[in-house]
Amino acid sequence: MTVDRRAIHLYNDYIHGSMARRDFLARLIGIAGSAAAATALLSVLEPNHAHARQVAEHDPRVHAERVRYPGVDGPVNAYLARPATPSGPLPAVLVIHENRGLNPHIEDVARRLALAGYLALAPDGLSVAGGAPTDQEQARDLFAATDRARIDADVMAGIPFLSGSALTDHGGGNGRVGAVGFCYGGGIALRCAAEFPDATGAAVCFYGRALTAEQVARVKAPLTLHYAGEDPRINADIPEFRRVLDANRVAYSLHMYPGTQHGFHNDASAARYDPAAAALAWQRTLAFFDHHLKS
Repeated sequence: MTVDRRAIHLYNDYIHGSMARRDFLARLIGIAGSAAAATALLSVLEPNHAHARQVAEHDPRVHAERVRYPGVDGPVNAYLARPATPSGPLPAVLVIHENRGLNPHIEDVARRLALAGYLALAPDGLSVAGGAPTDQEQARDLFAATDRARIDADVMAGIPFLSGSALTDHGGGNGRVGAVGFCYGGGIALRCAAEFPDATGAAVCFYGRALTAEQVARVKAPLTLHYAGEDPRINADIPEFRRVLDANRVAYSLHMYPGTQHGFHNDASAARYDPAAAALAWQRTLAFFDHHLKS
């Protein structure tokens, strides 16, 4: 179905802000014209993780497990995926979720990376708050109510975990580590390059927050940046971000996907998902990681 862009923008405002669900639904009915039409819209706006799964949870080609690694002041729960029969030590990638904690979509992305020959670690930034709820509004509200600095630090602690010797019990890494993230996670993937410049070998940001000039000055890793064409909240910062990246001679590639919405890679949200742009962005991401982490 063709989705009114006003509904997509409303959903983006809802999921990234503090709008109450009753207010969101009332405004959605106003856009759709009736409660029945709003219900139909809601079914393609909100995530459907089972429908979007690209790699089966128990795919025999993938070995996946629940692990914990040291966070700021306690363990961080995470999902770790790797090829079932690796040929040797693997490059590792930290897979960072959106602003609702770890969910089945991000676990699926980790399995996709495993099939591509990586050891993929997807942390739950809400571990400190007891874990991400399955209800998306509850997850959003819990994320907003939890100390953001603690979430950030716990997630980024996955970089030293992946680059250290602790992975021996999980198939072992080859010492090369990258990061990829989406929305909130996109910005944190970039911060991994700034906070752990000697350990992060490559970072990929999908429509995430730009780094500050001070953070950019610490970046050594090459970056790949994916942006949606219709995402004014994020895209407003791109010109200044590019200026600072260029001034600091950071190696980066920036890809804009015209006509796409924020979240275009997330196939769990049918209204925002753009199959062609998502496939191209993922192809570019894997080629980037292959060059910098496998070569």
